[in-house]
Amino acid sequence: MLKEFKAFILRGNVLDLAVGVIIGGAFTAIVKSLVDNLINPLIGIFVQDGALAQLSFKLGNATFAYGKFLNDVLNFLITAFVIFVIIKTVNKLFAANKTEEAEEVAAINEEVETLKEIRDLLKQK
Repeated sequence: MLKEFKAFILRGNVLDLAVGVIIGGAFTAIVKSLVDNLINPLIGIFVQDGALAQLSFKLGNATFAYGKFLNDVLNFLITAFVIFVIIKTVNKLFAANKTEEAEEVAAINEEVETLKEIRDLLKQK
């Protein structure tokens, strides 16, 4: 059972997932700082500072703090947008690399075809 556990832990997928979770946690801290220190103050210019988080209503003895929920939704949307922009940029970089690799493969294939033609001509003589 210990060998199976070791094999499970050392599989590439588990290690990749662990790295992703760690980087995701660090990235979350960066985005939270971006939202708290840059974006929320910009929103505060147009809305009273902290007014969004203070929005609530009472129904009987229950208080519904929908402003905090809206604030969390806004933070989520900002985080999702930042991740979208980063992934889009990375995909463009990888697409450029793939295009270069495809061109190199095409050139190699053309050389191979030329060599095959030369070989066939030499066989005919």
